[in-house]
Parts: sequence; C-alpha cells; structure tokens
Amino acid sequence: MSIPSIQTLFQQAHADGTLSAASLQALQQIDLGAQIQAGLGVSVQNVTASEVILVTMMIDDSGSIRFAGHAQTVRDGHNAVLDALTDSKQGGGILVHTCYLNGRVLFPYLPLAIVDEARKKQTGQVRFMANPGVVRMDSHNYDPDLGTPLYDQTVVLLGRVLAKYQEFAEAGVPARTITLVITDGADEHSTRARAAEVKALVDDLLGEHHIMAAMGIDGGGKAPFRKIFREMGIPDRWILTPGHSPSDIRRAFQVFSQSAVRASQGAGTFTQAAAGGFLTA
Repeated sequence: MSIPSIQTLFQQAHADGTLSAASLQALQQIDLGAQIQAGLGVSVQNVTASEVILVTMMIDDSGSIRFAGHAQTVRDGHNAVLDALTDSKQGGGILVHTCYLNGRVLFPYLPLAIVDEARKKQTGQVRFMANPGVVRMDSHNYDPDLGTPLYDQTVVLLGRVLAKYQEFAEAGVPARTITLVITDGADEHSTRARAAEVKALVDDLLGEHHIMAAMGIDGGGKAPFRKIFREMGIPDRWILTPGHSPSDIRRAFQVFSQSAVRASQGAGTFTQAAAGGFLTA
C-alpha cells in the first residue's frame, strides 16, 4: 500500500469535510511539506492496533524558559506525561510525538509501547515494553535558547496532527488526537501565520475525535495567556495557566496527563471528555 502525499491527505480531509477551505489555504499558502513530514514517523502499515490515540506535545524552547529557571521543570513535566501514558497500559494503541516550538522534532509519531519480541519468542506471550525511540527530555536534547514563533509553528503542528489522523482514516483505522501546545509568552517571531489561521485549523479539529489544549507557563512577564489561546481558538476548559513555581508547573503537566489518560481510556469518541476539559480532571 502506497503512502499518500501530505497534499493528497489534506485534499482528502477537505473533501471529507474535516478541513475547511480556510484551513486548507493556510496549509497550502506556504510549503510546509518537509516540516510536516519530519514528524509523521511510523507508517500505518506498521501499527497493529485496531484503534489509535495520537498524543502530540509542542514545547516552548525559547530562551525565556531558561532565563526563568523552568528548563528542568519542563523536562520533568514532559517525561511525567510519557510515564503516565505508559502506566495506563494502552499498549501500542497510543502514538506519541514531541516537537519544540522552533521546529525541532524530538521524536516523530511512534507507538508508546512495542511488543517485547524476545519475551514473545521465549514464552509465546505478547507483552509490551517501552519504545526506546520515545525519547525522554534531558539537558542534552532540550536547552531552550531560541524565539517564539507561536503561530507559525502551531500551523505546522496542526498540519502534522491532521495529516497523521487522515493517514489512519484513509487506511480504515479509527483515530483520535490529543494535542498540547506549551508557551511562556505571546507570539514574537512568526512571519507567515497569524492567530486567525491557527484558529481556523483549531475550529476544524475540535470535536468528537480531537482535543486541543494549551499551557501558558508564567515566566514573570504576566502574559495574557487566556487571551492568546482564545484568539487561537482553544476553549477555556482546555487552557492551563499554572503559577511561576516549579510545583505549579509540574502539577499542570500532571493535570494534562490525567486528562489524556482519561480520554484515551474511553471508547469511540471524545465527546464527553472534550466537553469536560481540564475543569473535571
């Protein structure tokens, strides 16, 4: 089975009614193909689950994260989300992908857990083990020192989420997506997209198969996170605005992980989980 091109996936999503004309234009007005492709990861043919959950995190790697002393806290929070999802024992049905706000891919979409082939050979039993390709954040792969192209990179991120979702849909595999954007400030360095383009994409993705969430980390600048995220189309119930302390930020990551685990354990759609948001986590 051939792998559809990204543009073909977008055109099919538009034909299916998943992607509006405004969103299609936002994704096509600039060449995002290479950036989107960089995160698509494992092919549908190599995923054996009958239903998948795509958990995606885009994490701020701007210099203000480091200046505020939040780098290790963010690393710990991201890793705790992966641990919580692993402990949920959903096996190979959860695919995860983490990238940074300035475009670097930490790892593309990969199954959170893979079959332990050695154990299977020895015992004949199928057991899952942590996927070594799902990389934990540490001081070697996360040293925030760049800018804040929030709108540009959120368009890339959502294009990637949509393309992967559509790839599974084309293969007849039901998929749902949970996406988290993390920033410690307003957009400062986008050159191609505005909040309106982001909102068009978010509006398309919100619904029974998609959850879109955001976290605003206080770096001391008192950014109006709820205003920023609302303009991007993210519902209030899926916005986290922790305080400045490391414990507050870690707690926010825990709330996200609990919500993601809860949503992933439901069957079929996100209708109930999406309506509840973080407020009931």
